[in-house]
Amino acid sequence: MTITRRLFLASLAAVAATPAFAEEVPAPDLSQEPFVVKDEENKIEYKYRRRQMEYNTSEAPGTIVVDPKARFLYYVLGNGLAIRYGASVGKQGRTWSGGATIGRMEKWPTWTPTPEHLAEFPKLAKYLNGGMPGGLDNPMGARALYLYQGDVDTIYRIHGTYDPSFIGRKKTAGCVSLLNVDIIDLYNRVQMGTKVVVLEY
Repeated sequence: MTITRRLFLASLAAVAATPAFAEEVPAPDLSQEPFVVKDEENKIEYKYRRRQMEYNTSEAPGTIVVDPKARFLYYVLGNGLAIRYGASVGKQGRTWSGGATIGRMEKWPTWTPTPEHLAEFPKLAKYLNGGMPGGLDNPMGARALYLYQGDVDTIYRIHGTYDPSFIGRKKTAGCVSLLNVDIIDLYNRVQMGTKVVVLEY
C-alpha cells in the first residue's frame, strides 16, 4: 500500500497529539439511576472521551481544572496524572474564568431558566415556577455541581447534557457540561468545597 505524503503527515500529527500515557476510565455504576443512562462515548469525537492521562499542574489533587479553549475538564489525581473529560463550554460572549468552589451538589436537578434563556427562548417561561423536573430531557442532565465564590452563587454549574453533540463545542450559556455518564463519574469523585479553576479562554 502506498502511503501518501498527506497521510504520512496526518499520522505524525496524530502521534504528536497523543499523550505519552492515556488509559480508559471505566464507566461508573449506572444500574441504580432512576432514568436509563447510557455511556455515549461512541457518539463523541475520540479525543473527548474519558481518559486518565498525564497532566502537569500546580493544583492540588482533587482540584477541577477547566480548559475552555481546548474543551476539556480535568480532575487532578496528583503525581502528574488527571482524569480528562470532554466538555461543552460557553458560547461567544458567555464565557468566564477564575476560581470557585462546589457549594452545592444535586442528582437529577431541576432546571430554572435564567433571564438570558428567557430572552432567547420566551416559551421557557413555563418553567419559572418550580423549574423543569429532573430527567433525560432536562438541560442540567444527571448531576449538577453548583459553583460558588464564597457564599455567592456564581450561577455557573458543571452539569450533564442530554445531547452528546454538544461535547467539544461552544454550546452553553456559560456553564460547563459533560456527558451524563461523565458528570456521574466526576460527581462520585468530588465533594462540597472542591476547588474549581476555569482557565482563561
